[in-house]
Amino acid sequence: MLAIQSVSRNFGGLMALQRVDLKIEKGEIFALIGPNGSGKTTLFNVVTGVFPPSEGHVWFDGREISGAKTHHIVRLGIGRTFQTIRLFTRLSVFKNVWVAQGAGRWRSSADGARARRVAEVLEFTRLLDKRDELAGNLNFGEQRRLELARALVMEPSMLLLDEPAAGMNSQELQELMEDIRRLRAMGKTIFLIEHVMALVMGIADRIAVLNFGQKIAEGPPAAIQANPLVIEAYLGEERSGDA
Repeated sequence: MLAIQSVSRNFGGLMALQRVDLKIEKGEIFALIGPNGSGKTTLFNVVTGVFPPSEGHVWFDGREISGAKTHHIVRLGIGRTFQTIRLFTRLSVFKNVWVAQGAGRWRSSADGARARRVAEVLEFTRLLDKRDELAGNLNFGEQRRLELARALVMEPSMLLLDEPAAGMNSQELQELMEDIRRLRAMGKTIFLIEHVMALVMGIADRIAVLNFGQKIAEGPPAAIQANPLVIEAYLGEERSGDA
């Protein structure tokens, strides 16, 4: 479904990504892990059109999207959440999702189909009872779920989740894992960046590891956990609680 072929990205003299290759199959839950600064979010930004690749190609569902505009990529079926929550804090929960679907100026007599779609994703993310609450009044876990609702409202076939478990407590983490499984059951393909290894090892079908902008490993969770290069570069830090 998504093919990343020899993608590099330079920022001046800094090589943020170096000839990265990944293939994600339809219906997979695919995780990308690695130390801070290893290029994970840069890769998401290349896939979603924030930056064009300096070299290489990105294909989605049979179409090349290398360097395409973000709004075009969204329309093709890629949705995304962000590591830093991006909400309109002075708008209601409902209006945050309404705006995300590109419905234009808010009207009190909201278009029926669009309003129903907003309500559907709010119900999925367990926020329907908060629809009239200001987004800024939500707790952190609820804001994370609202960010997911904003991505879901455009009905993407692939979701890119950038550290969705950041700051969550154990109950919220279990709920997130169930949400991701439900999304896959609905036919979504999931590509996620995450530092919380309980989430990654608990739900990912395959995992790739970046270090200094290069892919150093790829495989199922058990193989990644046992890979000496991965342990040295990343998992050793995670196990010690230093990262």
